[in-house]
Amino acid sequence: MPKQRLSVVVTRRLPEAVEARLSELFDVSLRPDDLPIPQEDLVNAVATADVLVTTLNDRIDIALLEQAGPNLKLIANYGAGVDHIDVDEARKRGISVTNTPGVMTEDTADMTMALILSVTRRIPEGLEQMKVGKWEGWSPNAMLGGRVGGRKLGILGMGRIGQAVARRARAFGMEVHYHNRRRLHPGIEERFEATYWESLDQMMARMDVLSINCPHTPSTFHQVNARRLKLMKPDAVIVNTSRGEVIDESALVRALKAGEIAGAGLDVYEGGEEMGAELRNLNNVVMLPHMGSATHECRVEMGEKVMLNIMTFQDGHLPPDLVLPEMT
Repeated sequence: MPKQRLSVVVTRRLPEAVEARLSELFDVSLRPDDLPIPQEDLVNAVATADVLVTTLNDRIDIALLEQAGPNLKLIANYGAGVDHIDVDEARKRGISVTNTPGVMTEDTADMTMALILSVTRRIPEGLEQMKVGKWEGWSPNAMLGGRVGGRKLGILGMGRIGQAVARRARAFGMEVHYHNRRRLHPGIEERFEATYWESLDQMMARMDVLSINCPHTPSTFHQVNARRLKLMKPDAVIVNTSRGEVIDESALVRALKAGEIAGAGLDVYEGGEEMGAELRNLNNVVMLPHMGSATHECRVEMGEKVMLNIMTFQDGHLPPDLVLPEMT
């Protein structure tokens, strides 16, 4: 007798190739448009589905999980970050949570370097000058930025992405420094010629560029706050391709306006798409719409990981990307 197909609800439009394969494997419900799932539909999904495929747009909290039906046993997140899911509460209710780590490492590290170059070399300002026809020709003193080579890069969070950023930074001639929950193996430090700082305060006070590559957890919320921003050099810049909540955004705006730091390159925001107009109005900020993992290759590979986690779960085994509460 053929095995009954799992009921899978996907909360957001995914790449066509991923949706087609999901439809072949499971009894899948797909979104009709590329918008976040309405709350009413999300409640219905947790009440009826076997598997929920979520994205960072979905808030999976206690209130929602209390409405979960007896069939819901897996939340397969399309993305590495799971700060929008109450993993501990899900686990208490017998619901496993998986994510898609690793596949976005190289693309996010590329974007980090792109932002470092964009801020330090004033690339968006140059592009705007050309677009509006204000370029009056080459001048020895026009559009002067800063040299990347020789600058001290401090990496906050030296996991997969942090190490990929370090590898790129070394190729650009930057000095690599890092702060992490745990010091890395000496062999890894040697590979990147990286200096470990036990004190984040001391590291931030000495860096030319700070790259944020740590996840958003209760312990990293506003880790870069007003006090720490004041420790930074006035010609230093901050780049964030991780989670907006790691920076106190209001404090960052104040520091940028006051000239306490030279600039920022941001791909993520504390308020998500509701980020404040003050950031958009600052000339020393480069802003991107959460593009860190936005490559065709990455988004398909994320979908493949989602499907592998579901299929492994369906076969009665632990999914390869199972998220545990202590990981969040």
